[in-house]
Amino acid sequence: MDPAAHLNPVAWESFYIIMGSSAGALTGLQFVVMTLIADVVKRPQSPAIAAFGTPTIFHFCAALVVSALLSAPWSSLPSVGLAVAACGLSGVVYTAIVVKRARRQQEYQPVPEDWIWHLILPFVGYAGLLVAGLLLGKSAGPALDLTAGASLLLVLIGIHNAWDAVTYIALTHRKERDQT
Repeated sequence: MDPAAHLNPVAWESFYIIMGSSAGALTGLQFVVMTLIADVVKRPQSPAIAAFGTPTIFHFCAALVVSALLSAPWSSLPSVGLAVAACGLSGVVYTAIVVKRARRQQEYQPVPEDWIWHLILPFVGYAGLLVAGLLLGKSAGPALDLTAGASLLLVLIGIHNAWDAVTYIALTHRKERDQT
């Protein structure tokens, strides 16, 4: 492979096909899991879902959008860079909203691992997209590497947080069932 090939967004096509497909499938799977457990367990209160459940879908969808943006036939890198930067900025703003929601909700007391996976790492991922988008027209190689890393981070965060939520709900349900 030509060492300069990674500077071309077309060279990333397979990566973004995999990322976009994975993010889309995981988003759908999250909906299926939440539907299946809705009738089985006591429903968490809306503030807890807004703080710990909804962001997971947001992360998967952000990775899906970035994958679509980088796979689209753009006429120039600065244009796609602005779109990626806008995704990063919206994610940074959304993460700030999630911080407020996590602090306000009373159903669950987050532990340090929760703050890392639900707030700090998403902020890092979205800030990475913002920086990568701003750099894309000037320094394609590092910007494309950073975009790929941030997208992958968001998918991994989504996987971790989805597993964390399902495990928490299942264990809480089991504990409640065993007590009755």
